[in-house]
Amino acid sequence: MLRPQKTYLPSGIRLLVTPLPHTMAVSIAFMVGVGSRYESDPEGGASHFIEHVVFKGTAKWPTAKDIASSVEGVGGIINGSTSQEMTSYWLKLPKGHWKLGFELLCDLLLSPLFREEDVEKERAVILEELRGMKDSPEDWVFVMAASILWPNHPLGREIIGTNESLQALSKEKLLDFRAKHYTPKNVVVSIAGAITAEEALEATERYLSTWEGSSPPSFIPAPAPSDGPIQAYESRRVEQTHLVLTWYGLSLNHPDRFALSILNAILGEGMSSRLFTEIREKRGLAYNISSYLEFFTDSGSMGVAAGISPNRLEEALKAIIEQLALLKTQEVPEEELTKAKEFVKGRLLLQLEDSLSLAFWYGRQELLLGRTLTPSEVIQAIDAVTSQDVRRVAGELMKSSRMKLAVIGPYRKEKSWIRTVESLGS
Repeated sequence: MLRPQKTYLPSGIRLLVTPLPHTMAVSIAFMVGVGSRYESDPEGGASHFIEHVVFKGTAKWPTAKDIASSVEGVGGIINGSTSQEMTSYWLKLPKGHWKLGFELLCDLLLSPLFREEDVEKERAVILEELRGMKDSPEDWVFVMAASILWPNHPLGREIIGTNESLQALSKEKLLDFRAKHYTPKNVVVSIAGAITAEEALEATERYLSTWEGSSPPSFIPAPAPSDGPIQAYESRRVEQTHLVLTWYGLSLNHPDRFALSILNAILGEGMSSRLFTEIREKRGLAYNISSYLEFFTDSGSMGVAAGISPNRLEEALKAIIEQLALLKTQEVPEEELTKAKEFVKGRLLLQLEDSLSLAFWYGRQELLLGRTLTPSEVIQAIDAVTSQDVRRVAGELMKSSRMKLAVIGPYRKEKSWIRTVESLGS
């Protein structure tokens, strides 16, 4: 697959266009290099809050209904998202209507109305979103895990903020935060679909050429990994114990990130992974169990999440640790390694069948790394991973001293479940 055609505008905006002439749609993503890790504690949730308010109305589309109707009226979809390092505004439209979509996203970015009443309505909506997350133990346990992996750091705080920070974020504070970070030097426009690079450049110059702004602030660097296994527990009247065992991972640009992706696939991605096969199928210890990865610009995390019968928590933890230990002490058989590679490559290629996924694939790389790899280059890197690489990375990352455990369960008294990780060694 070809690389996207890149244009760096004088203002600092980076435009990426991936023409797909065989498709019937155009996907456009405006990606801003700001997220929750750019926020101080009093600013917690500002990035997500701004994303919400922007959709309440703009200069040309003054209400949320106007925005939605203009896109849905031609069969399109529109939305936004906020992560730790990026805020995105995106849409997907039939190819004959892409100019409407481009103009709308520009209006969202440059001319949101930001009415006081809209700020207050969205504050209430986001507080309900936070309450809903707290009410869901399978979601909240991830928040607990991040808070002990990244204590006293924005990476350890929920993306949507805290009750205290959300109550204190005024319209003026939100606009000030937005002015600092929403600058052309901090934006990537990534487009994929039935469009040419010339058409996209013409639209970008027409609507965004007068946009000016200074260089945006940087984020707070990730802290050095803390030693000592740590546990967090919350007692609730639940029928199932929810746990996340997490540890430090690798950054987006780390040379071993492909080996780590293979390790993750072997450990806990899919129904043929080791965790699913051993913990659920063979031992019947869990209904849901999987592993996950998070890559950040300068750090990352990995973990195992599971829902366990309350009276089998320790048994399940021991079984999980056994699987981690095997990856540290034994090389993965060649057949299993090949299967994991095909799994990772296949999932990537299936994902990138969609023009929106392709726009995000290239845009995120450009925004966070300043360069892009094609799917073919990633596949080549995956194929180069050896069983020795997987074992080495497991040994470097899966250390008992770096493990953090979050548990939500119905126990009256907390036990030191984290001691189970001691068998992993250093």
